[in-house]
Amino acid sequence: MMTTAARYDRPDPSEYPPYYGRYIDQVPDGDLLEMLAAQSRETKSVLGPLTDAQGDFAYAPGKWTLKEVVGHLSDAERVFSYRALRFARGDRTPLPSFEQNDWVPESGAAQRTLADLAAEYADVRRATVDLFTHLPPGAGLRKGVASGHEINVRSLGWIIAGHERHHMKIIREKYLS
Repeated sequence: MMTTAARYDRPDPSEYPPYYGRYIDQVPDGDLLEMLAAQSRETKSVLGPLTDAQGDFAYAPGKWTLKEVVGHLSDAERVFSYRALRFARGDRTPLPSFEQNDWVPESGAAQRTLADLAAEYADVRRATVDLFTHLPPGAGLRKGVASGHEINVRSLGWIIAGHERHHMKIIREKYLS
């Protein structure tokens, strides 16, 4: 039996902490699942031709290298997806925040190839799309607390899409120009 994939309409600003509006606002209206899949293809096309030397580039002192940005994309998406999974399953246990600036130096991204980091990110995105595709009806509106703020599952999906858009814009403007 074929099931119809869930749709995740744009969340209302009352469904997520104001901080995340900066990501959600970057995502155009449309089908979230299609956008997530399309982003993965787009990111692959941008990162695929780049060399490891380009991956080692940081556009200013104290800024992350391109490899570190790609590693951060995987880490952050895993965190947001994990939150979505927990809340979709009805888990109301408050989840802690994570400090990206503490995580990046510990990630080991500098010792990996850019191709390897990009492949990992594609795998993480594939898992995210699968998660959201197969959530039961109504799961998108389930809520939980993360970083001290209430948020629902569909908002987390839109944050994932916006977070990638945010970083891909920076990659294009600061790393590839």
